[in-house]
This record gives sequence, structure tokens and C-alpha cells, in this order.
Amino acid sequence: MFGRITLTPLLKPLLCLLMSLLMSCSTGGISHHRLAEGDSFPPDRETAFEPAPGDAGTLKILTLNIAHGRNQAANQLFLDRQDIEQNLRAVAALFRDIGADVIALQEADGPSRWSGNFDHIEFLAREAGYPWHYRANHAESWLFSYGTALLSRLPVDETLQHTFKPSPPTLNKGFLLGRVNWSENGSPGAVVPIDIVSVHLDYSRSSVRDGQIAELTEILKLRRNPMIIMGDFNSEWPAEDSVVRRFAENAGMSVYRQSADDLDTYNSKYRFDWILLSSELAFVSYSVLPDKVSDHKVVLAEVRLRKTAGAPSQQAD
Repeated sequence: MFGRITLTPLLKPLLCLLMSLLMSCSTGGISHHRLAEGDSFPPDRETAFEPAPGDAGTLKILTLNIAHGRNQAANQLFLDRQDIEQNLRAVAALFRDIGADVIALQEADGPSRWSGNFDHIEFLAREAGYPWHYRANHAESWLFSYGTALLSRLPVDETLQHTFKPSPPTLNKGFLLGRVNWSENGSPGAVVPIDIVSVHLDYSRSSVRDGQIAELTEILKLRRNPMIIMGDFNSEWPAEDSVVRRFAENAGMSVYRQSADDLDTYNSKYRFDWILLSSELAFVSYSVLPDKVSDHKVVLAEVRLRKTAGAPSQQAD
């Protein structure tokens, strides 16, 4: 019965606030693993790695806030492990069908009492067939351990994680960066290193998001690779205090149809989930999927390297 309860926009922050007041939190570390030959997998799941389908000249990317595996339920505490696993299998099935090269996840749980007490990212990697998976814990207590994560079909040779300064009474947020090696034309001799970031910003206060964006900017400013930043910014473009707009403009990053009113990602109303590209990259395709596997929607894009150098531009409506 609880699995059918949904939170209104008002109840969700109130519940999160109550939980944060009841639990002490600390920053976390990074968990990473490359699936090695001989690792055990669920016996009923095909696990062989296959190259992602699609145009060899494009990189297919995806971002999703997976909501601790609760799907549309009011809270993961109301679900048992079997319910959580069933929800995550639906997510994994969607990932297999899409065949994205790299996936950015938020509200990604490690073993946590409130969500079945198992590693959600390891589970998704095995179910969806991703050889590389990484998780950064930003919020930890006796009840939970969660943060941001990346799944990749491409080799990852560097990771960097950062937890933003605590912002009580809300729980900690942060980001995870992975450097992937992408061959645009499939040739081993034409590998391009690309920094891909999964980020989650605070939902409650624009002042906190401002500080988090400042931390993000400071840490990433020395990176020299083409960069993709994906995740839940809890910020809309038209808003007066929009951190996603300010960050994109200051960093010289492009977004897709920033003023569009048909790309909502949360509660059928808000566009909180974004993909930002550095000047070396351009969008080939972009879509928000209707599949209901979380309280957020999947954002999917294909990108390519720009053939000629030039300043990035916000793609026109």
C-alpha cells in the first residue's frame, strides 16, 4: 500500500527536513570498482559487455536522480528490499534498452538501512551490464549512505569526488567526476579524454546552491579536458536566482533549449535536471523520457566533438 503513496511538492521537503533533524551526518568517501572476470552476477541476467549501439561518432549520455530506489513511493523507508530491487530492475532494464555510454546518477545509495541495505550502484551495474561503476558518498549516518554515481561502458582512468560544505538542516550534497577515454570514430589511436561530472545541489535554499556552485567552479577550473556536467541542480533557468543559468554563463558551457517549456524533469512542472557541455562539445540529440522509474525523469543526449573551434552557444529554441 505504501508503494503507491506520492509526495506533494510541499510534503517532500518537510519530510526530508524532519529526517535531517533526527540524524547526524558526515561526509563520505568514494567507492569504485571495475567488474573483473569471475565476479558473481545474478544467474538470470545476461551480463556480457557489448559496445553501446548508435552512431560511432557520438557519445550517448544520460542523467537520472534515482530517488534511493523508491520509484514513485513516498519514501524508501516504507519499502522492503524486494520492492527496492524490483524498482531498480526497472531502472536497469531502461538503461539496457537505451545503451548510454555514460550514466550520471544522484540519490545513489550504498548499503543503507532505509533502502534495503545493499549497494544500489553495484546492483544497477550488474543488472544493466556496465563494466565500470563509481559511487561517492556525500551523506552518511547510521540509517543511510548515499551520494552521486557514474556508470560507464568506457574505460575510466581517473575519479574525483567532493562533498560540499555542510548545510544543516538539509543533508550533504556533492559531485563525482570521472575521466573517460572516448574514441569518436572507434579508432584506438584517436582517444579523447572527457571529464564527466554527476552533481546534486541542495533543494532548499538558493544561498546554499550559490555556495555549492562556487565550490564546484573552484575545483573544476583547473581541468583542461572537454567536460560534461550532468545532474539535479534543483534550479530552473528562468528563475531570478537560477544557479544553473549563472554557472553555465560564467563557465562558458552550453545547454539545450534553455527556455523550453516541454522539457520538465520533476513533478511534471520543473526542469531541475540538466546536461551542460564545454565549448569543445555540441549536442546532436536531446530528450526527456516519459518512463516512470523515479520521481525524476531521465534526461538523454548524444553529443559530438565540435569540428571547428568556437565559443559555445545556448542552443536555440
